[in-house]
Amino acid sequence: MANTTAVYARIDTGLKESAEKILAQLGITPSSAIQMLYSQIVLQKGIPFDLHLPMQKPTAIGDMKREEINAEIAKGIESVNAGRTYSVDEADRELAQEFGI
Repeated sequence: MANTTAVYARIDTGLKESAEKILAQLGITPSSAIQMLYSQIVLQKGIPFDLHLPMQKPTAIGDMKREEINAEIAKGIESVNAGRTYSVDEADRELAQEFGI
């Protein structure tokens, strides 16, 4: 038998129950899920998913520096050149979904 040790963590009861329901549907025990997480941390030498603060409402152009405006324009030109364009309705849906506006 492998040399094992226990990991103890306190988490929200509702979160635990919700996660364990999903794990059960996947056929994975909580211990296996934690083992997978730790394995990925070792393999990737860090947390195996992106950690960042949620996006805030878009910045008004008047609050942006010239370099920031130029960078946004360059991204827009790059998107158009790559064929990534959106209709007004698609843009409205994206803004509503991402920023609630």
